[in-house]
Amino acid sequence: MTSAPPAKAATPPVAENFLLPAGLADGLPPEAGFEAAMVERLMTSFARWGYERVKPPLMEFEDSLLAGPGEAMAAHTFRLMDPISQRMMGLRADMTPQVGRIAASRLKKMPRPLRLSYAGQVLRVKGEQMRSERQLGQVGVELIGVESAAADAEVVLLPVEALRALGVPDIAVDINVPRLAPSILVDLPAVERNDLIAALDRKDTARVAERGGRHKDLLLGLLRAVGPVETALPALMALDLPKTSAAARANLAETVALIRAAAPGLTLTIDATDHRGFEYHSGLAFTLLGRNVRGEFGRGGRYVNHAGEAATGFSLYLDTLLATLPLPPRPNRIFLPFGSDAAIAASLRNDGWVTVQGLSQVSDSRQEAKRLLCSHVLKDGRPAAVTD
Repeated sequence: MTSAPPAKAATPPVAENFLLPAGLADGLPPEAGFEAAMVERLMTSFARWGYERVKPPLMEFEDSLLAGPGEAMAAHTFRLMDPISQRMMGLRADMTPQVGRIAASRLKKMPRPLRLSYAGQVLRVKGEQMRSERQLGQVGVELIGVESAAADAEVVLLPVEALRALGVPDIAVDINVPRLAPSILVDLPAVERNDLIAALDRKDTARVAERGGRHKDLLLGLLRAVGPVETALPALMALDLPKTSAAARANLAETVALIRAAAPGLTLTIDATDHRGFEYHSGLAFTLLGRNVRGEFGRGGRYVNHAGEAATGFSLYLDTLLATLPLPPRPNRIFLPFGSDAAIAASLRNDGWVTVQGLSQVSDSRQEAKRLLCSHVLKDGRPAAVTD
Protein backbone atom coordinates (compact mmCIF):
# COMPACT_ATOMS: atom_id res chain seq x y z
CA MET A 1 0.00 0.00 0.00
CA THR A 2 1.15 3.49 -0.72
CA SER A 3 1.38 5.72 2.29
CA ALA A 4 -0.89 8.74 2.58
CA PRO A 5 0.69 12.05 1.61
CA PRO A 6 1.86 14.15 4.54
CA ALA A 7 -0.71 16.58 5.86
CA LYS A 8 -0.28 20.11 4.65
CA ALA A 9 0.68 22.70 7.20
CA ALA A 10 -2.19 24.94 8.22
CA THR A 11 -2.27 28.13 6.20
CA PRO A 12 -1.68 31.13 8.43
CA PRO A 13 -4.82 33.30 8.64
CA VAL A 14 -4.74 36.40 6.50
CA ALA A 15 -5.62 39.80 7.86
CA GLU A 16 -9.09 39.72 6.30
CA ASN A 17 -10.03 36.81 8.57
CA PHE A 18 -9.53 39.05 11.59
CA LEU A 19 -12.09 41.65 10.52
CA LEU A 20 -15.05 42.12 12.86
CA PRO A 21 -18.61 43.01 11.83
CA ALA A 22 -19.53 46.69 11.81
CA GLY A 23 -20.33 47.99 15.27
CA LEU A 24 -18.34 45.28 17.07
CA ALA A 25 -14.85 45.69 18.53
CA ASP A 26 -12.34 43.97 20.78
CA GLY A 27 -11.73 45.40 24.22
CA LEU A 28 -7.96 45.75 24.71
CA PRO A 29 -5.75 46.66 27.66
CA PRO A 30 -5.79 48.95 29.48
CA GLU A 31 -9.33 50.02 28.49
CA ALA A 32 -10.88 46.59 29.09
CA GLY A 33 -9.52 46.47 32.62
CA PHE A 34 -10.64 50.04 33.26
CA GLU A 35 -14.16 49.19 32.09
CA ALA A 36 -14.33 46.17 34.40
CA ALA A 37 -13.18 48.30 37.33
CA MET A 38 -15.84 50.92 36.51
CA VAL A 39 -18.54 48.27 36.52
CA GLU A 40 -17.56 47.10 39.99
CA ARG A 41 -17.44 50.64 41.34
CA LEU A 42 -20.86 51.42 39.90
CA MET A 43 -22.35 48.20 41.27
CA THR A 44 -20.91 49.07 44.69
CA SER A 45 -22.61 52.47 44.52
CA PHE A 46 -25.92 50.82 43.64
CA ALA A 47 -25.57 48.30 46.48
CA ARG A 48 -25.13 51.14 48.97
CA TRP A 49 -28.59 52.36 47.98
CA GLY A 50 -30.06 48.91 48.65
CA TYR A 51 -30.04 47.48 45.10
CA GLU A 52 -29.28 43.76 44.83
CA ARG A 53 -27.65 42.29 41.73
CA VAL A 54 -29.35 39.91 39.30
CA LYS A 55 -27.82 38.17 36.31
CA PRO A 56 -30.21 37.54 33.39
CA PRO A 57 -29.22 35.10 30.63
CA LEU A 58 -27.65 36.38 27.43
CA MET A 59 -30.60 35.08 25.41
CA GLU A 60 -34.06 33.72 26.11
CA PHE A 61 -37.22 32.71 24.31
CA GLU A 62 -38.51 35.42 22.04
CA ASP A 63 -42.03 35.46 23.48
CA SER A 64 -40.76 36.35 26.97
CA LEU A 65 -37.87 38.60 25.90
CA LEU A 66 -40.15 40.77 23.74
CA ALA A 67 -43.11 40.84 26.11
CA GLY A 68 -44.11 43.92 28.08
CA PRO A 69 -41.50 46.69 27.78
CA GLY A 70 -39.38 44.38 25.64
CA GLU A 71 -41.79 44.86 22.72
CA ALA A 72 -40.18 48.24 22.03
CA MET A 73 -36.84 46.47 21.41
CA ALA A 74 -38.17 44.01 18.81
CA ALA A 75 -36.61 45.84 15.86
CA HIS A 76 -33.21 45.88 17.62
CA THR A 77 -33.15 42.18 18.56
CA PHE A 78 -31.16 39.40 16.89
CA ARG A 79 -33.19 36.18 16.62
CA LEU A 80 -32.11 32.57 16.22
CA MET A 81 -33.62 29.10 16.45
CA ASP A 82 -32.96 27.05 19.59
CA PRO A 83 -31.83 23.64 18.25
CA ILE A 84 -33.07 21.91 21.42
CA SER A 85 -36.60 23.26 21.80
CA GLN A 86 -37.07 24.36 18.16
CA ARG A 87 -38.40 27.66 19.50
CA MET A 88 -37.24 31.12 18.47
CA MET A 89 -34.90 32.88 20.86
CA GLY A 90 -33.76 36.47 21.06
CA LEU A 91 -30.35 37.83 22.02
CA ARG A 92 -30.95 40.66 24.43
CA ALA A 93 -30.77 44.20 23.08
CA ASP A 94 -31.56 45.75 26.47
CA MET A 95 -31.47 44.33 29.99
CA THR A 96 -34.38 46.31 31.46
CA PRO A 97 -37.11 43.99 30.08
CA GLN A 98 -35.22 40.97 31.44
CA VAL A 99 -35.06 42.44 34.93
CA GLY A 100 -38.78 43.22 34.67
CA ARG A 101 -39.46 39.57 33.79
CA ILE A 102 -37.37 38.37 36.75
CA ALA A 103 -39.29 40.65 39.11
CA ALA A 104 -42.63 39.49 37.71
CA SER A 105 -41.79 35.77 37.90
CA ARG A 106 -38.88 34.53 40.00
CA LEU A 107 -39.11 37.39 42.53
CA LYS A 108 -42.86 38.03 42.46
CA LYS A 109 -43.19 37.12 46.16
CA MET A 110 -40.41 39.42 47.32
CA PRO A 111 -41.58 42.51 49.23
CA ARG A 112 -42.06 45.71 47.28
CA PRO A 113 -40.53 48.10 46.50
CA LEU A 114 -38.01 45.73 44.94
CA ARG A 115 -34.58 47.18 44.15
CA LEU A 116 -32.51 45.27 41.59
CA SER A 117 -29.25 46.07 39.78
CA TYR A 118 -27.54 44.49 36.78
CA ALA A 119 -24.48 44.65 34.54
CA GLY A 120 -23.76 42.95 31.23
CA GLN A 121 -23.42 43.18 27.47
CA VAL A 122 -26.25 43.76 25.01
CA LEU A 123 -26.26 43.32 21.23
CA ARG A 124 -28.38 45.26 18.75
CA VAL A 125 -29.17 44.75 15.09
CA LYS A 126 -27.86 48.20 14.21
CA GLY A 127 -26.32 51.19 15.93
CA GLU A 128 -27.90 54.57 16.53
CA GLN A 129 -27.02 57.91 14.99
CA MET A 130 -25.07 59.02 18.08
CA ARG A 131 -23.90 55.52 19.02
CA SER A 132 -22.66 53.36 16.15
CA GLU A 133 -21.65 50.45 18.39
CA ARG A 134 -23.92 47.42 18.26
CA GLN A 135 -22.49 45.68 21.32
CA LEU A 136 -22.78 47.80 24.44
CA GLY A 137 -21.84 47.41 28.07
CA GLN A 138 -24.84 48.26 30.22
CA VAL A 139 -25.19 48.76 33.98
CA GLY A 140 -28.27 49.95 35.78
CA VAL A 141 -31.02 49.49 38.33
CA GLU A 142 -34.76 48.91 38.44
CA LEU A 143 -37.05 50.08 41.26
CA ILE A 144 -40.19 47.95 41.06
CA GLY A 145 -43.58 48.05 42.73
CA VAL A 146 -44.07 51.71 43.59
CA GLU A 147 -45.24 54.73 41.61
CA SER A 148 -44.34 58.03 43.20
CA ALA A 149 -42.30 61.17 42.74
CA ALA A 150 -39.95 59.92 45.48
CA ALA A 151 -39.16 56.82 43.39
CA ASP A 152 -38.65 58.92 40.25
CA ALA A 153 -36.28 61.22 42.16
CA GLU A 154 -34.30 58.27 43.55
CA VAL A 155 -33.48 56.85 40.14
CA VAL A 156 -32.24 60.28 39.02
CA LEU A 157 -30.15 60.99 42.10
CA LEU A 158 -28.56 57.52 42.26
CA PRO A 159 -26.79 57.58 38.86
CA VAL A 160 -25.71 61.18 39.42
CA GLU A 161 -24.05 60.20 42.68
CA ALA A 162 -22.51 57.07 41.13
CA LEU A 163 -21.14 58.98 38.13
CA ARG A 164 -19.69 61.69 40.35
CA ALA A 165 -17.97 59.01 42.41
CA LEU A 166 -16.29 57.84 39.20
CA GLY A 167 -15.05 61.37 38.56
CA VAL A 168 -17.48 62.35 35.80
CA PRO A 169 -17.61 66.19 35.70
CA ASP A 170 -20.47 68.54 34.79
CA ILE A 171 -23.37 66.06 34.81
CA ALA A 172 -26.69 67.36 33.51
CA VAL A 173 -30.09 65.67 33.62
CA ASP A 174 -32.63 66.28 30.86
CA ILE A 175 -36.07 65.32 32.19
CA ASN A 176 -38.72 64.21 29.73
CA VAL A 177 -42.40 63.35 29.93
CA PRO A 178 -42.76 61.23 26.77
CA ARG A 179 -46.46 60.40 27.33
CA LEU A 180 -47.48 64.04 27.75
CA ALA A 181 -47.96 64.89 24.07
CA PRO A 182 -49.66 61.56 23.22
CA SER A 183 -52.15 62.13 26.05
CA ILE A 184 -53.01 65.54 24.60
CA LEU A 185 -53.45 64.10 21.11
CA VAL A 186 -55.37 60.98 22.15
CA ASP A 187 -58.47 62.04 20.18
CA LEU A 188 -56.60 62.18 16.84
CA PRO A 189 -56.22 59.29 14.36
CA ALA A 190 -52.96 57.41 14.80
CA VAL A 191 -51.40 58.75 11.59
CA GLU A 192 -52.03 62.38 12.52
CA ARG A 193 -50.97 61.81 16.12
CA ASN A 194 -47.69 60.16 15.11
CA ASP A 195 -46.97 62.92 12.59
CA LEU A 196 -47.34 65.59 15.27
CA ILE A 197 -45.29 63.66 17.81
CA ALA A 198 -42.49 63.32 15.25
CA ALA A 199 -42.69 67.07 14.57
CA LEU A 200 -42.43 67.77 18.30
CA ASP A 201 -39.38 65.49 18.52
CA ARG A 202 -37.75 67.49 15.73
CA LYS A 203 -38.81 70.79 17.33
CA ASP A 204 -40.47 71.59 13.99
CA THR A 205 -42.55 74.60 15.01
CA ALA A 206 -43.80 75.23 11.48
CA ARG A 207 -45.11 71.68 11.10
CA VAL A 208 -46.81 71.78 14.50
CA ALA A 209 -48.45 75.12 13.67
CA GLU A 210 -49.61 73.78 10.30
CA ARG A 211 -50.96 70.41 11.48
CA GLY A 212 -51.79 71.09 15.13
CA GLY A 213 -55.43 72.04 14.56
CA ARG A 214 -57.26 72.78 17.80
CA HIS A 215 -54.25 71.50 19.73
CA LYS A 216 -51.87 73.93 18.04
CA ASP A 217 -51.56 76.49 20.83
CA LEU A 218 -51.05 73.84 23.50
CA LEU A 219 -48.41 72.02 21.43
CA LEU A 220 -46.57 75.24 20.70
CA GLY A 221 -46.70 75.94 24.42
CA LEU A 222 -44.98 72.61 25.05
CA LEU A 223 -42.23 73.59 22.61
CA ARG A 224 -41.73 76.85 24.49
CA ALA A 225 -41.50 74.93 27.79
CA VAL A 226 -38.12 73.46 26.87
CA GLY A 227 -34.87 74.42 28.55
CA PRO A 228 -33.45 75.00 32.05
CA VAL A 229 -35.86 73.88 34.74
CA GLU A 230 -35.95 77.39 36.24
CA THR A 231 -37.72 78.72 33.12
CA ALA A 232 -39.20 75.60 31.52
CA LEU A 233 -41.14 74.34 34.54
CA PRO A 234 -43.04 77.63 35.15
CA ALA A 235 -43.88 77.76 31.42
CA LEU A 236 -45.18 74.19 31.57
CA MET A 237 -47.17 74.84 34.74
CA ALA A 238 -48.90 77.76 33.03
CA LEU A 239 -50.39 75.58 30.27
CA ASP A 240 -54.05 74.52 30.44
CA LEU A 241 -53.49 70.77 30.12
CA PRO A 242 -56.08 67.98 30.06
CA LYS A 243 -56.62 66.17 33.37
CA THR A 244 -54.45 63.15 32.52
CA SER A 245 -51.63 65.37 31.28
CA ALA A 246 -51.91 67.63 34.31
CA ALA A 247 -51.29 64.63 36.61
CA ALA A 248 -48.04 63.84 34.79
CA ARG A 249 -47.04 67.49 35.06
CA ALA A 250 -47.74 67.53 38.80
CA ASN A 251 -45.54 64.46 39.26
CA LEU A 252 -42.80 66.18 37.27
CA ALA A 253 -42.97 69.28 39.48
CA GLU A 254 -42.85 67.20 42.68
CA THR A 255 -39.94 65.13 41.37
CA VAL A 256 -37.97 68.24 40.42
CA ALA A 257 -38.52 69.67 43.92
CA LEU A 258 -37.17 66.47 45.52
CA ILE A 259 -34.13 66.42 43.22
CA ARG A 260 -33.43 70.09 43.86
CA ALA A 261 -33.61 69.55 47.63
CA ALA A 262 -31.09 66.69 47.49
CA ALA A 263 -28.79 68.08 44.78
CA PRO A 264 -29.23 71.86 44.55
CA GLY A 265 -26.27 72.34 42.22
CA LEU A 266 -27.29 69.72 39.66
CA THR A 267 -28.00 71.05 36.15
CA LEU A 268 -31.61 70.17 35.26
CA THR A 269 -33.40 70.77 31.98
CA ILE A 270 -36.91 69.85 30.85
CA ASP A 271 -38.12 68.72 27.46
CA ALA A 272 -41.76 67.66 27.54
CA THR A 273 -41.78 67.03 23.78
CA ASP A 274 -38.98 64.46 23.48
CA HIS A 275 -40.29 60.98 22.67
CA ARG A 276 -37.41 59.30 20.81
CA GLY A 277 -35.84 56.43 22.70
CA PHE A 278 -38.61 56.40 25.31
CA GLU A 279 -41.21 54.39 23.39
CA TYR A 280 -42.10 52.00 26.23
CA HIS A 281 -41.96 54.55 29.04
CA SER A 282 -45.21 55.43 30.74
CA GLY A 283 -44.20 58.38 32.91
CA LEU A 284 -41.27 60.62 33.75
CA ALA A 285 -38.09 59.73 31.85
CA PHE A 286 -34.64 61.29 31.70
CA THR A 287 -31.28 61.40 29.93
CA LEU A 288 -27.90 61.79 31.67
CA LEU A 289 -25.61 64.11 29.74
CA GLY A 290 -22.19 65.71 30.08
CA ARG A 291 -20.62 68.89 28.75
CA ASN A 292 -18.71 68.34 25.48
CA VAL A 293 -19.55 64.63 25.62
CA ARG A 294 -20.66 62.78 22.50
CA GLY A 295 -23.72 60.71 23.29
CA GLU A 296 -25.39 60.27 26.65
CA PHE A 297 -24.13 58.59 29.80
CA GLY A 298 -27.45 56.85 30.22
CA ARG A 299 -31.23 56.93 30.11
CA GLY A 300 -34.00 55.96 32.43
CA GLY A 301 -37.61 56.40 33.36
CA ARG A 302 -40.91 54.91 34.40
CA TYR A 303 -42.58 51.94 32.71
CA VAL A 304 -44.90 49.00 33.44
CA ASN A 305 -43.34 45.54 33.77
CA HIS A 306 -44.60 42.15 32.58
CA ALA A 307 -46.90 41.74 35.60
CA GLY A 308 -48.43 45.19 35.24
CA GLU A 309 -46.39 46.61 38.12
CA ALA A 310 -45.20 50.19 38.17
CA ALA A 311 -41.43 50.35 37.76
CA THR A 312 -38.70 52.84 37.07
CA GLY A 313 -34.96 52.61 36.52
CA PHE A 314 -31.99 53.61 34.40
CA SER A 315 -29.19 52.17 32.25
CA LEU A 316 -25.69 53.60 31.96
CA TYR A 317 -23.58 53.07 28.83
CA LEU A 318 -19.97 52.11 29.42
CA ASP A 319 -18.71 53.23 26.00
CA THR A 320 -19.56 56.86 26.79
CA LEU A 321 -17.85 56.60 30.17
CA LEU A 322 -14.72 55.11 28.59
CA ALA A 323 -14.61 57.94 26.05
CA THR A 324 -15.03 60.57 28.76
CA LEU A 325 -12.92 59.51 31.72
CA PRO A 326 -9.10 59.52 31.59
CA LEU A 327 -7.41 56.19 32.08
CA PRO A 328 -6.03 55.77 35.59
CA PRO A 329 -2.24 55.77 35.99
CA ARG A 330 -0.66 52.38 35.48
CA PRO A 331 0.08 50.59 38.77
CA ASN A 332 3.64 50.01 39.91
CA ARG A 333 4.79 47.12 37.75
CA ILE A 334 7.92 45.18 38.67
CA PHE A 335 9.86 42.55 36.73
CA LEU A 336 10.98 39.55 38.79
CA PRO A 337 13.97 37.84 37.20
CA PHE A 338 13.75 34.09 36.74
CA GLY A 339 14.28 32.29 40.05
CA SER A 340 13.22 35.21 42.29
CA ASP A 341 12.06 34.36 45.80
CA ALA A 342 8.31 33.54 45.79
CA ALA A 343 7.86 35.00 49.28
CA ILE A 344 9.25 38.35 48.12
CA ALA A 345 6.92 38.28 45.10
CA ALA A 346 3.90 37.60 47.33
CA SER A 347 4.90 40.41 49.69
CA LEU A 348 5.20 42.85 46.77
CA ARG A 349 1.72 41.91 45.51
CA ASN A 350 0.31 42.42 49.00
CA ASP A 351 1.85 45.90 48.96
CA GLY A 352 0.06 46.76 45.71
CA TRP A 353 2.73 45.93 43.13
CA VAL A 354 1.93 44.18 39.86
CA THR A 355 4.56 41.46 39.47
CA VAL A 356 5.71 40.14 36.10
CA GLN A 357 7.60 36.90 36.58
CA GLY A 358 10.51 36.10 34.30
CA LEU A 359 10.10 32.63 32.81
CA SER A 360 13.69 32.11 31.70
CA GLN A 361 17.16 33.51 32.29
CA VAL A 362 17.96 36.78 30.48
CA SER A 363 21.26 38.58 30.13
CA ASP A 364 19.94 42.03 31.11
CA SER A 365 17.06 42.16 33.59
CA ARG A 366 16.66 45.93 33.24
CA GLN A 367 16.21 45.74 29.47
CA GLU A 368 13.78 42.86 29.90
CA ALA A 369 11.80 44.90 32.43
CA LYS A 370 11.58 47.81 29.98
CA ARG A 371 10.55 45.48 27.17
CA LEU A 372 7.71 44.14 29.32
CA LEU A 373 6.59 47.68 30.25
CA CYS A 374 7.72 47.41 33.85
CA SER A 375 8.76 50.51 35.78
CA HIS A 376 10.92 48.52 38.24
CA VAL A 377 13.01 45.40 38.46
CA LEU A 378 13.75 43.29 41.53
CA LYS A 379 17.43 43.68 42.43
CA ASP A 380 19.03 42.30 45.57
CA GLY A 381 15.56 41.61 46.97
CA ARG A 382 14.32 45.21 46.53
CA PRO A 383 12.54 47.17 43.77
CA ALA A 384 14.91 49.24 41.61
CA ALA A 385 13.64 51.80 39.13
CA VAL A 386 14.22 51.10 35.45
CA THR A 387 15.92 54.16 33.98
CA ASP A 388 16.67 55.03 30.36
